[in-house]
Amino acid sequence: MTTWASLGMQDSNSPIMEQLNFFHDHSLLILILVTTLVGYLMMALFFNQLNNRFLLHGQTIEVIWTILPAIVLLFIAFPSLRILYLLDEVNNPAISLKTIGHQWYWSYEYSDFKNIEFDSYMSSNNNLDSFRLLDVDNRIVLPINNQIRILVTATDVLHSWTIPSLGVKIDANPGRLNQTNFFINRPGLYFGQCSEICGANHSFMPIVIESVPSNFFINWIKKISQN
Repeated sequence: MTTWASLGMQDSNSPIMEQLNFFHDHSLLILILVTTLVGYLMMALFFNQLNNRFLLHGQTIEVIWTILPAIVLLFIAFPSLRILYLLDEVNNPAISLKTIGHQWYWSYEYSDFKNIEFDSYMSSNNNLDSFRLLDVDNRIVLPINNQIRILVTATDVLHSWTIPSLGVKIDANPGRLNQTNFFINRPGLYFGQCSEICGANHSFMPIVIESVPSNFFINWIKKISQN
């Protein structure tokens, strides 16, 4: 999770988030190169004492400043399209999790198991052993190293289910079922929040994923099924 005064992205905990980080660095490098080139040309022209009153047009330079931006855009567009297609690709998910947004809490259903569903509310501020405004009373438990499909909808207004460290952000629209997938690399706690303004308590809809090894997940499923 992010910490106070951090300037970079959160640590990547899924292959998609790693690709997003790489694309961010790739785009930033191109931006620095373009900014440096344009800044140099502006300063060179500003301090240039030479002039040519017979120069009416320059076909060569016009071709260059037309083709060069197009090439730069291609270097940005192709990696971006690749990641967009990866985000939409869902291949043989091991687990499907249905998420329903409400004002102002989340409901979860494990579609592959019988009678496993629960509501998730923000923990009280009186609970001092957890992160303020980030922890919940019922966490999502998911196994690591498995393809997870998440189906997202809402019952009232627009919400957005977001886990930054996993590279997941998907809108929850009433009357519409959106889906995406992710793959968790390592065990841990991953925090997120609703990222669509949805009313007075929009800031109090945290999301917590607890990723565990597969054998721990199976034991948790057995335990919660009995309850």
